[in-house]
Amino acid sequence: QVQLVESGGGLVQAGGSLRLSCAASGRTCSVYHMGWFRQAPGKDREFVAAISWSDGNTYYADSVKGRFIISRDSAKNTVYLQMNSLKPEDTAVYYCATTFYTSGVYSDKSYSYWGQGTQVTVSS
Repeated sequence: QVQLVESGGGLVQAGGSLRLSCAASGRTCSVYHMGWFRQAPGKDREFVAAISWSDGNTYYADSVKGRFIISRDSAKNTVYLQMNSLKPEDTAVYYCATTFYTSGVYSDKSYSYWGQGTQVTVSS
């Protein structure tokens, strides 16, 4: 099993920045990708970004490309999501997740373990 704990959410004005963190523990040696998803009220959960744990390859949703940066610190078993130029439509609960699969990073069905989520609210 893998345990994930997110932190770093909060309230920010449009145009501002936040950095989310996700600390992983447990069976982290088998993790292939770590990803961030988000879910706004009344909407489906959607992919935000993912990173390959072994080689650092990154993947982004078109809606956040150029504004968000995903990174990892292998020594700390932690993944980060730096969110810049935030917009009100970025408001959502953000979830960290892990997958042991080498493909399917854009689909939440590929991810086996999830954090509890952290609220991000962007005011206009």
